This record gives sequence, structure tokens and C-alpha cells, in this order.
Amino acid sequence: MPRTEFKQLLDAGVHFGHLKRKWNPAMAPYIFMEKNGIHIIDLQKTIVKIDEAAEALKQISRSGRKILFVATKKQAKSIVAEKIAAINMPYVAERWPGGMLTNFPTIRKAVKKMSSIDKMMKDTAWDNMSKREKLQITRQRAKLEKVLGSIVDLTRLPAALFIVDVLKEKIAVREAQRLSIPIFAMVDTNSNPEGIDFIIPSNDDASQSIDLIITTMCDAIKDGLSDRKVEREKDETDEQPLELKKGGRKAVVKIIVEDDIVEEDEKDELEDSAAEISDDESIEEISADDTTEVK
Repeated sequence: MPRTEFKQLLDAGVHFGHLKRKWNPAMAPYIFMEKNGIHIIDLQKTIVKIDEAAEALKQISRSGRKILFVATKKQAKSIVAEKIAAINMPYVAERWPGGMLTNFPTIRKAVKKMSSIDKMMKDTAWDNMSKREKLQITRQRAKLEKVLGSIVDLTRLPAALFIVDVLKEKIAVREAQRLSIPIFAMVDTNSNPEGIDFIIPSNDDASQSIDLIITTMCDAIKDGLSDRKVEREKDETDEQPLELKKGGRKAVVKIIVEDDIVEEDEKDELEDSAAEISDDESIEEISADDTTEVK
């Protein structure tokens, strides 16, 4: 997994924080200095935190669990939708539906409703509906698709959340904390880092900054998924039956025949050795009889 370079972060503007008067004192350990009334983030600490978060996400994806990305900001919507969809992970880019984690069964019912509408559209009964009914159902389907279309594959609670701007996504943060779900987040100087498991101090307003960090996290997840694929292929190879490994039925027959030949050879050797032993014993008996007669 490639390490994030200092120059990359600098060029992307990751070090730019908010105005001094808007800062959160809890972010003081991650602030390098103040310049022209703006706080500058310490990029050395950002690099360390990015590496920690990337390694943790790699291990989660390697285990086969899902990571939910949350970014409803205008600057991050398209970035998250493009990058995360490419690695088949769920994401929320439009609006965080309240109770999505704490009331997950209800969300799953809404997702299932989408599939039921799709089946209805393919059924013959769809042609018998009025134009108004079709329009209402189509609008309902589009609304559900817009909000929940990106989490169709999320059949159970995610193993972790990655959040862009914890201040804006405070409802998602509270729900994850309530359920003890690990939180990875880009945290700016105006945000509260308390309760965030993996803090990435960075500029969460610039699109280039968001793009760089999201890309780094996606690369880590890809590495985890590829490692998982290699491990599964290795396990499948180890679990193959003997005839498939050795070359089919003929190889098995050959092995059995060879084993029989070896057993026959060993049997002949034992018989020969037994015959020799019996001959030696008879010779000793004869010699013993001769000596008794001489006496």
C-alpha cells in the first residue's frame, strides 16, 4: 500500500483549516500554526493518521465486511459516488435518512419495496393500471432510488463508517456512536474530534482534498479485497479432492496399482527372508545332530 506523500497533501490544500475564531479547541493537537487568521493543519500528523485509517480499512475489507461512506456535501457528492461505486461499497451522498442505523430493519423494508415495484412494472397488471397510478408509483420508485439506491447491497449493519465533515453529518455520527460502530472521518479545525475512532485532520471543504483522501482509502480497500480474493482461491485449491490435484481418475488408479505392487514386492521379500531364516535354522539343527553323534 503506497504511503501518502507530504507534497501531495500540500498541493491538494489538505493543510488549510478554518478561521481562528471558528476553531474547536479539541483540535489544538493537530494545528501547526496560524497564518493570516487561518489555522494550518500539521500535515505530518495527518500522514500518520491517514496510514492508520487506511490500514484499518484494509483489514475490515479483507474480512469481507462492508464500510459505509457518508458525504452529503456538494463538494464531495460526485467524488464519493464515483470512487465508492467502483469498489462496490455502500454510500450515502444525497441525504442521511434518520434512523438508518438505529432503525435499520425499517430501511431494509424500504429497499425491498423498490424491488417489489420493479417486479410490479414487469408484471402484466402494470399495463392495466391508469396513467395516474403509474406516475405515482414511478415517482415513489425514483425517490427511493435517490435516497437508498446506493445501499441496496447493505443487508446488515456496516462494520465501519467513513464520514466527510463530522459537523454536517452529526446525526450519522450519533447513530454510529450509539451502536458502537467504528467511525473514520475527515475532521477540520472547526469540528469536534471526540468520539471519532480514526481521526484524519484535514480540509473537508476543498474538493481536491476530499478526492485525495477518498482515493487513498479506496486504494486501501482494494488491497484488502484483493488479499481476500487470493486467500479464498488458495483455500479452494487446498480443498480440491485428490483426483483433481493429481490429474484425475487415471492418476488415482495408478497410485493404487503402485501401492499394490509395492505391497506385493514387500510380501515377496518377507517370504524370501523367512525361507532363508528357516534354512539357517535347519543347518544349525543338522550341525547340532552331527556333533552329538560324534560324541
